[in-house]
Amino acid sequence: MAEVLVFHHGHGLTVGMRGFAEQLRRAGHTVHTPDLYEGQVFDSLDEGAAYAESTGFDTITARGVTAAEGLPAELVYVGFSLGVLPAQKLAQTRPGAKGALLIEACVPVSEFGAPWPHDVPVQIHGMDADPFFAGEGDADAARAVVETVTDAELFLYPGDRHLFTDSSLPSYDEQAATRVKHRVLGFLDRVE
Repeated sequence: MAEVLVFHHGHGLTVGMRGFAEQLRRAGHTVHTPDLYEGQVFDSLDEGAAYAESTGFDTITARGVTAAEGLPAELVYVGFSLGVLPAQKLAQTRPGAKGALLIEACVPVSEFGAPWPHDVPVQIHGMDADPFFAGEGDADAARAVVETVTDAELFLYPGDRHLFTDSSLPSYDEQAATRVKHRVLGFLDRVE
């Protein structure tokens, strides 16, 4: 089975994020869920984003990179929204990555100064009218990844919700989240 490092979104390590990790564990995968917010969970995305901004996005990303230290190189990196920053950086720059799952965000590959490794598969998931994913350039960055990476897939779901995969948030979309989960589990089975 795969060994997976899951990075949470801007609310923090919510009950929904822990639940997602538990679903992967029940499927037989080894899952690590570092807390990039050092124990803080925010009720609103605005509060979480303010915390991340005041802490510094580079610091949040560095916390994710530090979380990978001491773990095997052969990891699948999973990031949700804000958590895509450390997940994508590690997938691109840490040798040995088995894959990347970028959920509700994607940044240009050039952000991390290295091309996407030719042997690292990636799946990207987002809603087609999400004001963050579709409206702030993430979907365009995802399309660029798919155009240049041999084993890359972009899945767009109908809707305008951000953080639709977290069952503990009002933005949760059960139907779309279920489809993401099945695709993620299929990806993990393929790359283990």
